Amino acid sequence: MGCIFRESEAIVLETNFSENECIPKHVAIIMDGNRRYAKNNHMTNLQGHWKGAETLIEIVKAAKDIGIKILTVFGFSTENWERSDEEIEAFFQVLSGFLISQRLPMIRDGIRLQFIGNINLFPPYLCEMLKETEQFTKEGSNITLVLALSYGGRDELMRSFKNLLLDYDKNKFTLDSIDESLIESYLDTKIWPDPDLLIRTSGEMRISNFLIWQMAYSELYFTEVLWPEFLPIHLKEAIRAFQKRSRRKGK
Repeated sequence: MGCIFRESEAIVLETNFSENECIPKHVAIIMDGNRRYAKNNHMTNLQGHWKGAETLIEIVKAAKDIGIKILTVFGFSTENWERSDEEIEAFFQVLSGFLISQRLPMIRDGIRLQFIGNINLFPPYLCEMLKETEQFTKEGSNITLVLALSYGGRDELMRSFKNLLLDYDKNKFTLDSIDESLIESYLDTKIWPDPDLLIRTSGEMRISNFLIWQMAYSELYFTEVLWPEFLPIHLKEAIRAFQKRSRRKGK
């Protein structure tokens, strides 16, 4: 189980990692705390989400500089559809603004944008923007930013199993050939390795239906820092904690 680490910006931390230090290849983040940040700072929820988007921009840049190759962030969950129409529309506004403002910087910085989840539930204009940005940034080789949108781990498994059964009915494989590798080939994340490290901000200590298959052996790291206040120094603290873990995977 991941440790609880109460950060302080005053913590003295070596800011650079040496070449022989273990850097997680794939980091997943549950970006929690936008609304609490907004409330604490007498802002609207929309302003809190904008601040969270600004934080994401900085963290992607920091992750790239550190040497992380894949950063998967929980942007909008299947459960988030139960929020008010006003807040859902505010999220759409922030996401579209992020895609418009960051498309060229992502191309320039070698950041490849991809996404997982059932985005067909999003408005058509937003689906088109996501697909266009994915296409425009496809040559990015420095880091892959994966946005989990309209995503839930259980929903992913349900969709995957439906597709698997359809292929089974078409005699594409036999019952005896079903193993973990086959199941993984039907997941949204099939082209990436599992996360080495999960970070959750805002003090909550649960994974909230995020990558529930993929995080079987991920290291879990929880911080009380709200997402809009999460800085590159906090990312580095999480990696330092990760480097102190012994990853035996049951061996």
